Amino acid sequence: MKLYNYSRSGNCYKVRLLLSMLGLDYERVNTNVVKGETLTAAFMQINPRRQVPVLVDGDETIWDSMAILIYLARRYGNPRWLPEDVMGEVRVMQWLAVSENELLYGLARARATLVLGRPYDLALCQQDGIAGLTVMEARLSVADWLAGEGATIADIACYPYVSLAHEGGVSLEPYPGVRNWLQRIEALPGWEALEPE
Repeated sequence: MKLYNYSRSGNCYKVRLLLSMLGLDYERVNTNVVKGETLTAAFMQINPRRQVPVLVDGDETIWDSMAILIYLARRYGNPRWLPEDVMGEVRVMQWLAVSENELLYGLARARATLVLGRPYDLALCQQDGIAGLTVMEARLSVADWLAGEGATIADIACYPYVSLAHEGGVSLEPYPGVRNWLQRIEALPGWEALEPE
């Protein structure tokens, strides 16, 4: 198994987290997006979207962090990570949508603006991020996990950019349920910190 990876990417981080929590061995192919290493013709053969992460597992090549999380959960995990019943799966998918909307367009882009100098509207990104955190707090003030009784790929998908919210200038101080949830994730077997630059 091979993961095309950029160490500071939150989307790559969520895939590395699940790989670690599942105890899977894999080779990392470090791909520096800042230096344009995803824009080459060779990389486009791996992922036509020219983005990381990309997972190669035997004859299968999967791109997009959400697709990779689903693949790993179904192929190597157990129903704990992605429930097989309809409503269990639906609850996970709802939070995957939050991770790809409010958290991506909010927290991730606010971080990209401040850390990578990307030309996003910082105030608007922060506003979107706060909207996502508010939705999460409503759930996590009454439940330990986002989609069920235990951790699922919904939690793994939402974790990275929430844990890095401060890098986008968004404080987690108003969200005690979210802060407690971060601690629960960090206590899971196989958790690893985001790698330094």
